[in-house]
Amino acid sequence: MVLTAPTALWVVPVSNIAGVARHVLDVAASGIPGWRLVFLTPPGDLPERLRELGAVVHEAPFGPDHGLGPSVRSVREVVRRERPAVVHAHLAYADIAAALAVGRGPALVTTEHGIARDDVVYHRSGAKTRVMAAVHTARLRRFDAAVAVSRATADAMVAKWHPAKPVTVIHNGVDVVPGASPTTGLRILSLARLSPEKRLPALVDGFAELRRIHPEARLTLAGTGEEEKTLRGQVDRLGLGDVVDLPGFVDPEPAMASHDVLAMMSVWENCSYALLDAAARGMGVVASDVGGNPEVLPPHALVDAEDREAVATLLETQGLDLAARPGLADWLSVADMCERIAEVYVPFGSRT
Repeated sequence: MVLTAPTALWVVPVSNIAGVARHVLDVAASGIPGWRLVFLTPPGDLPERLRELGAVVHEAPFGPDHGLGPSVRSVREVVRRERPAVVHAHLAYADIAAALAVGRGPALVTTEHGIARDDVVYHRSGAKTRVMAAVHTARLRRFDAAVAVSRATADAMVAKWHPAKPVTVIHNGVDVVPGASPTTGLRILSLARLSPEKRLPALVDGFAELRRIHPEARLTLAGTGEEEKTLRGQVDRLGLGDVVDLPGFVDPEPAMASHDVLAMMSVWENCSYALLDAAARGMGVVASDVGGNPEVLPPHALVDAEDREAVATLLETQGLDLAARPGLADWLSVADMCERIAEVYVPFGSRT
């Protein structure tokens, strides 16, 4: 008798190719051992990329742009068709829709990708913070298992939402880039949304200090966002217009290949793919000592983002000294990550 692998339905409420989509695509490409994967996403780039990988995809009205009612109905319909043993939700909106849509039968699993210890990173008012904390606490009670992408993320979930079950930490996996040839130099790259929580003005200040010693240094602030005008004004005031580029969105791969150091001064990070990718290809890496960053990088690659002299010194060291670069010798591969997800699913393999 041929045994059919149980189905895990991944519900993802976004279709843009960003951090969570990267996680989804990596898992789709590698597969979860012993499981058949199916995906529910809204229309857009993500379902197209999933189909290119040969994945089973249900493209339907789902996510914030489509409303909660249609999202719940989409989950229910796909659950009816696929009869999954596990419904695995990613991001809070998918958690809420799945909690409302799924009755008895499939196990509910959630992965938390984006929580910050400081509430003001994502919520600008105390009232909204309290409401969202109550919503998250309530929805977690409906879930059979919870995963966090870093220990810092798990600790924040416990402190804020008081989950009834233990939170399993599974870091984002990454594979070492084959054939990558690290270069020394002071071409500095930021790959981040131009928004306040990324603390890009602090990076510009640190870069200005670096330029006093190394006039050949260059900085690229790749990304889009509401801080663009402010950053351009800062660059002009510091007389850096000819050495700081704000090109908007860029393809990360060629951008990393043409720079020496990746810098990230964020107020908080959970398990940044940009840091992982940079370290995996042998780039220099400079990051703020917050959130999950110390789980990715050694202490000598971390800095107080507001200390401009320390930022400048670390940019110089990471750019010019290959031996100081962090690398990722002992980090999880994508396959390792998928195996650990399979371990979370073990108790639920017989559910339909």
